[in-house]
Amino acid sequence: MITSVPSSHALKRISLPGWVKGVFVLLLLCGAAPGAGAQTWMVSTTAQIKLGVLDKYGQLGPYTATFIVHSERTGKDYFLVKEITKGQSGVDVLFPTEPTDSEYFKAETGEAAAATPGSYTWECRVKGVKAVGGKFEFPSVGNDVTIINKEKEKE
Repeated sequence: MITSVPSSHALKRISLPGWVKGVFVLLLLCGAAPGAGAQTWMVSTTAQIKLGVLDKYGQLGPYTATFIVHSERTGKDYFLVKEITKGQSGVDVLFPTEPTDSEYFKAETGEAAAATPGSYTWECRVKGVKAVGGKFEFPSVGNDVTIINKEKEKE
């Protein structure tokens, strides 16, 4: 199938009334467009904590690291198991992890962890023994949104 494309000479054949009509329609469309009165921003804030374990001298070889995070407010424990393969000495993980991730922090019921404000304790067990641990706190978070009004900008 052959498709012909008009040459630039064909564009020159458009009459003056055709050009005027086209410009008029363009101006009409531009004038009918709604004016932007103010800008509204969408905002999101997500808190995450980075937890990690490292066999500093690489003496263990492959091992399983089980991260356990305990919420002081709800009393729930959230687990994440990571396999450390030969050649790796450790791993860092983020708490909470998105439930869409294949490996996420979850309670025994399968419930995904959330970054709810409050105090947490955590530990990492290697070969069933607590290797490292600590505590952290998620603060309440809030977002401020500024409306930018074009009329005020001109002042």
